[in-house]
Amino acid sequence: MIKIDINKQLHGSNGSMTLDIKLDIKKGDFIALSGLSGSGKTTLLRVLAGLEEASGNISVDEDMWLDGKNSLTIQKRQIGFVFQNYALFDNMSVEENLLYVKKDKKLSSKLLDITELSALAKRSPNTLSGGQKQRISLCRALMNNPKLLLMDEPLSALDPNMRLKLQNEILKLHKEFNTTTIMVSHEPSEIYRLANRVLVMEQGKIIKDGNATEILLKTSGSQKFSFEGEILDIIKTDVIFIAIISIGQQLVEVVLCEDEAKQFKTGDKVRVGTKAFSPTLSKV
Repeated sequence: MIKIDINKQLHGSNGSMTLDIKLDIKKGDFIALSGLSGSGKTTLLRVLAGLEEASGNISVDEDMWLDGKNSLTIQKRQIGFVFQNYALFDNMSVEENLLYVKKDKKLSSKLLDITELSALAKRSPNTLSGGQKQRISLCRALMNNPKLLLMDEPLSALDPNMRLKLQNEILKLHKEFNTTTIMVSHEPSEIYRLANRVLVMEQGKIIKDGNATEILLKTSGSQKFSFEGEILDIIKTDVIFIAIISIGQQLVEVVLCEDEAKQFKTGDKVRVGTKAFSPTLSKV
């Protein structure tokens, strides 16, 4: 269990504000942190990592990371941090980047195998693609078996196909190592796929706390529309099926009968339209 009760004065997009967070996180949770730029998301991650100071308390299991003004050093916090810019050492091989964190060849080999990077172990990071570098960065963050994995929009610079592949890799590693994870993201489909809990921040405070469907789902049957989207999930509820669809920056749900549900699968690109307030789906 992670308990957070912190505050810190910040200068946000709308002037001065106070980062004021009171939060309990269960072991193994995957939390997506969302909200407008300047709301305090990255600062919260940096405070948890020990990269910035704050007042208050942070406890992880039986360990106090922050107690008043006494702060545990970064090296002792068992934190894994995945940055947007990879932060790899180009003068070291892929394997050496991992072993720099911890001299455990068995673990490094396991991580490279899970992420399909074993064949690149002796390569230099500057010879690899952005997606490969981000996988290395993720593996390196897991090398010290962190109690808390922090990711600040780690996939924002990747193309959609690579982003989806890396989402699957992140989820696979999260489950394999049962790591408690907090990830900053603005992408609804990414949040839906990965997170079991979503926190929305505004002006330094958490204003929404729930699962992805509760926080992100927005539907409207009052207007005719036709939008292209992607099916994230098809859920059976009693005698009907509900398709969860990502359209732009929001999620919608469409009710399907059993015969309609059989025509679609997760990952299908679809067009969502409505006539007489009844949404319909057709493949793109």
